Amino acid sequence: MLKILIADDSKTARMIIQRCLEMVGVANCEYVHASDGIEALTIMRAGGVDLLITDLNMPNLDGKGLLLAVKSSPKLTNTPVIVISSLVNQALEIELNSLGVNSIINKPVSPVKLLECMESIMEKGFIS
Repeated sequence: MLKILIADDSKTARMIIQRCLEMVGVANCEYVHASDGIEALTIMRAGGVDLLITDLNMPNLDGKGLLLAVKSSPKLTNTPVIVISSLVNQALEIELNSLGVNSIINKPVSPVKLLECMESIMEKGFIS
């Protein structure tokens, strides 16, 4: 069973992301939620996360810091990452891609956008 970690400081945003994934058929999964980057990193270090979906603007450890921690960890570096944020501009997108983000979605999130990202990640063999 696929384990998807959704990290966002907004409980509503986390639920919307999960619901969008369920709407496009990503339903037979275990969804785990984190309200900040520290909580997300703790969950990931405990093991078994197949996909990280994260916001950038979070307290304690933001999404960029989380991404840096994930990609610098030999245990976590191969975890595919989708960033969902309202802060994305071209310069940030280039930076995030250079850090190893698999997909970037500008808010508001939609089922179609998430489906495109999931299909891309699956086509590249990161998850099945």
